[in-house]
Amino acid sequence: MVSQILFIAITLAAIAFFSYNLKKVIRNIRLGRAANRTDQPQKRVMTMLKVAFGQTKMFFRPIPAFLHFIVYAGFVIINLEVLEIMIDGIFGTHRIFGGLGAVYDVLIGSFEILALGVWLACAIFLIRRNIIKLKRFSGVEMTSWPRSDANYILITEILLMSAFLIMNAADSKLQALGAGHYITAGAFPVSQYLQAMLPNSESALIAIERGCWWFHIIGILGFLNYLPYSKHFHILFAFPNTYFSNLEPKGEFTNMQSVTNEVKAMLDPSFTPPEAEAGRFGAKDVNDLTWVNLMNAYTCTECGRCTSVCPANITGKLLSPRKIMMDTRDRMEEVGKNIDKTGNGFDDGKSLIDTYISREEIWACTSCNACTQACPINIDPLAIITELRRYAVMEESQSPASINAMLGNIENNGAPWKYSPADRLNWAKEN
Repeated sequence: MVSQILFIAITLAAIAFFSYNLKKVIRNIRLGRAANRTDQPQKRVMTMLKVAFGQTKMFFRPIPAFLHFIVYAGFVIINLEVLEIMIDGIFGTHRIFGGLGAVYDVLIGSFEILALGVWLACAIFLIRRNIIKLKRFSGVEMTSWPRSDANYILITEILLMSAFLIMNAADSKLQALGAGHYITAGAFPVSQYLQAMLPNSESALIAIERGCWWFHIIGILGFLNYLPYSKHFHILFAFPNTYFSNLEPKGEFTNMQSVTNEVKAMLDPSFTPPEAEAGRFGAKDVNDLTWVNLMNAYTCTECGRCTSVCPANITGKLLSPRKIMMDTRDRMEEVGKNIDKTGNGFDDGKSLIDTYISREEIWACTSCNACTQACPINIDPLAIITELRRYAVMEESQSPASINAMLGNIENNGAPWKYSPADRLNWAKEN
């Protein structure tokens, strides 16, 4: 009875703490401006099923995609066993679904094979990051915490899978010994090879089995509460992020309604712009971005696929699309902490542009959309870059000389070039 009460208390505390942190994350996302992403619901559902569930964009790199799919499938399917653990923990039972017979044997056997696959995939990922040191896992933004964060999760997955297999090995040995409370249930195609490493004493086996059982469930609850502090929030946010992703053609520039109204008023004197609250052109800080942009930042996996295909980054320029997303998330977290301490309206003198993202970064972007195409969960760094550029040009009139020359030519000549409109067809004249 004591263990049941302890289990319920730990579970409720873990759920409450996660809910508290999730509420803060949602509050931070709502700092952003409104954006309508409710159109074409059928297409959005299909996009989510294809990109988030099916992971179709992962398979442009087949080897890591295959390994990631194993971890993904293992995470989803093995955690079905958590349902049994929860029921056993609350009611003091043991293998409550053992009565399913052959079906249960197939389930546990499948879980073990998947657990081994997850263990091996995570080990390979650790080798890729720390021994082979693939280039896309490095960069100025990949400081000690982002690198450690990835390693912590991989090591935790290995430990959880190890605990699961050792727990099953001890359990199956206790079943063979006829220990009380350990009903005969389950098939153990992987953990059977670990039994020889375990003691033959019933009391020692019970201690190992119970210890691994507690480690497994507390580890899962701990993992749940680690997510809000980690890039692995994409485990949850990948699904809404792909559902609310941009369905318009890539590179299509969004119009600002206030600017559209100004143009309409100039072209048609009878047009009366609707009453609207004056807003900022573009984005200076995170609250000027849309909630979709901010959700993108929380969903970023820091995998580096965007940066690895960015032509600006490849040619040695300062821009890294991954850094844009990480900086946006860091600034959003900072603003959220300021709200927690002092309430809304506090100005800490910082902003997303200049404090976190430099002018050199935003103007290095070629707007080619390679980053958005490469992202496995439809994150759009270019949308943030575009809004920061809008602010620099339309609010501050600050842009590189080449951009200023182009804008001046458009204003004076109706084209990006310095030639008069009257001279445009000179090239076609016969000599």
